[in-house]
Parts: sequence; structure tokens; C-alpha cells
Amino acid sequence: MRRAYHFVRDEVSHSWDIQSRRVTRTASEVLRHREGICYAKSNLLAALLRASGIPAGFCYQRLTIGETPETGYCIHALNAVYVPEAGRWVRLDARGNKPGVAAEFSLGEERLAFPVREELEEQDYPVIYPVPNRRTMETLRNASDGIFMYLHELPQEL
Repeated sequence: MRRAYHFVRDEVSHSWDIQSRRVTRTASEVLRHREGICYAKSNLLAALLRASGIPAGFCYQRLTIGETPETGYCIHALNAVYVPEAGRWVRLDARGNKPGVAAEFSLGEERLAFPVREELEEQDYPVIYPVPNRRTMETLRNASDGIFMYLHELPQEL
């Protein structure tokens, strides 16, 4: 679990961070190109965990794109894994770290990439989904330019 998380977080670049125009969609595409936005990276992490027999699902947050609601909102994807020893699901965010973003593997206290700021009407969706959200996958399927997608086509709500 830890190795899969660190591989996706650290060895697969977030497309926006490297300003890539490529759009990866499936786990195999993300693995081949070693890049993707959070939707694609969560597909890869879920696939790696499930291939290892670890139950995994998809979780979402609604976040501001910038520092204020005027910048707009987007949906951010992360994963949840079932930890039998703890008898519970734990959320993990393999988005990828950079200055101001510090997600960590933790089976105790959540260490996600982005804290939800309720005062900005950001939202943490508590549901663990067995498959990726239809809207996030449609966004990836319909996009032909990663930068344009990131700036103009990300869904604002589930």
C-alpha cells in the first residue's frame, strides 16, 4: 500500500505541475507516460492497489482553483483504501507534492494535499465510490489539450 502510494505520488508527475498538454486517462496510460492530473493518478493508484488485493475506491473534494471563490471551483480526486487491521477505510491523496502541497501516506491522521476551507464553500465529499466519477472521466475522455482542460474544462461539482 505504501509503495504503491509513493510510486504514484512521487514517480508520476501531475500534468499541471509540468505544464503538459498530454491527457492521460486510464491507469495504463498514466503508467506508460508517468503523468496525469489527479483524476488519472487516482485511476492508477486504485488499479495498483486492487492488483495487490487491497480494496480501493475513489473520493472527491470541491476546491477553489485559486485563493478565492471568484477564481472558480474544481473537483479534486483522491483514493480510499480499506485497512483490515484498523477495520476502516483511510483516504490517501497521491496528487504529487510541490511547494504548498504536502500530502503524506498516513493510516492515522489524514494528510491530504488540500485541506477543505469551508469558509470558501469548499466541500469534502465523504462517499467512497467503487468507480471513478462519470463527470471526471468524461472530462478526460473529451479533452485534447491538458493545459486547456485544466484551465477551462474541469467539473465544478459532482
